[in-house]
Formats: sequence, structure tokens, C-alpha cells
Amino acid sequence: MPYLTSTAAGTASTDFGLGFGIPGYAHPLVAPLEWGELTRPGTPLHWVVLNVSHGPGTRPDPHCLEAAGRLRNAGVRILGHLDTTFGARTSGMRTFGELISDAHRYLDWYQVDGFLLDRCPTERGALPEIRRTVTTLRALLADAHIVLGHGSHPYPGYAENADQLVTFSGPWSDYRWSQVAEWTADYPPERFCHFVHGVPRGHLDEALRIARWQGASTIYFTDRTDRGGWADPWETMPGYWDEIVSRIGTGVSE
Repeated sequence: MPYLTSTAAGTASTDFGLGFGIPGYAHPLVAPLEWGELTRPGTPLHWVVLNVSHGPGTRPDPHCLEAAGRLRNAGVRILGHLDTTFGARTSGMRTFGELISDAHRYLDWYQVDGFLLDRCPTERGALPEIRRTVTTLRALLADAHIVLGHGSHPYPGYAENADQLVTFSGPWSDYRWSQVAEWTADYPPERFCHFVHGVPRGHLDEALRIARWQGASTIYFTDRTDRGGWADPWETMPGYWDEIVSRIGTGVSE
């Protein structure tokens, strides 16, 4: 299965091999190197999340417009970040109207190709509301690429309502001992994503083997950490970015 690259992403589909999903770098003013690297030809990118200010912000951001334009010109798929909660994980889901309003802004201002529904619920009872949201997003953008950012294995019915599910998001200390849900075997690897922080350079091969064994073809591994919950480990690229790009781009042995 071919992966999407910065020169081939215009033929976007879920039929791709091992590659990166970028959860969302810091603002382009803060992380210009990171955003610049994403347009390097041959980088195995499946998509990049644009998170302007916990969503699309209140007005178009010129720096994000420029970054999104460069990605679009390079053929890279861009996803708008939609937070399905009000902030704290323990609080309720955001309203349907708020999510759709944010989606409209992303489409109008940044011409995104789809959406990541971050902090998506996992329980069966929340599925109807997520289904309603996804159906409306697809009505706004017929070929929208929808990723549900659960961070753990959800109720299996969610798999029928999105192109991809994030079934792991967390530290390497948990990932290396993680178990895959049996129901995921009913779906191909291109349906699942794993985001892992705190992965030491010396454990990259092990992490890649786990992703393949658990059946996830979209990954993001970084040596950055969340500093005990006080930092966003995804805001900057890993120190071994060139190395992992080379390993995946040239095909990593099983």
C-alpha cells in the first residue's frame, strides 16, 4: 500500500502504508522549523492537524494561513482541530453548534481537508452525538477525512463513523506494554493511529514493531514528554525526526 507524501497527497485516501499523522505543532511563529519540515518532498505524511488557538480562533491568523497555504501547495492533507470537550477531561462534551461553527471557520479560512475530533468520548452512550457531528461535517465537506481522537480503544461502533480512530495517545512507558482490542482485527491498519511521546531513540525499532503488530499505520513518535502533564509533547518535532523519516520513508522491516 502506498503512503502519502508531500508530492502525492493530492490522491488522498485511507489506502496508505506506515506514515505520520502530525497531532498539531505549536503556532508557526513559535515552531517555524517544524512547519517548514512538513513540506520536505518524500516525507511520509498522512495528514497534519492545524490547531490555531484551541480550534480555529476568532479570526483568520495570517501566520497559520501562510503555513496552511504552503502545505496545500505541497499536496499535504490538512485537518482542523475540533475539541469535543469544554476543556477538562471530566467536563461535558461541547455542544453540537459549537463544533460545527468551528468547522465552518476552518473550512472558510484555512480550506482544510477534514477534521480531528480531539478528546473524543469512547463510551457507547456518546456515539449518537458523535455520529450526528460526523454526518454534519461530511455534509459540509463531502470528502472530509475524519479522525476520532479517542486516545484509547473506544466502543467498536465508533469505527463505522470515521476514516480513522486514534486508539492510543500517551507515554512510551504505557505503550510498550499496551494491548490491542480484539475487535480492531476486523479492520485494516489504515483505520488506526497511535501517538506516543517519550520514546527514546534506542527504542524506535521496538515502537515501530508494536505499531505494526497492533495494526496501526498512522503514527507519531517523539522523544518529547508531557513533563507530568504540564507540557504538550506534540508541539515540537522529535530530536530524531530525520532518522524516523528515513526509516519509514524507505520502508522498515517487520
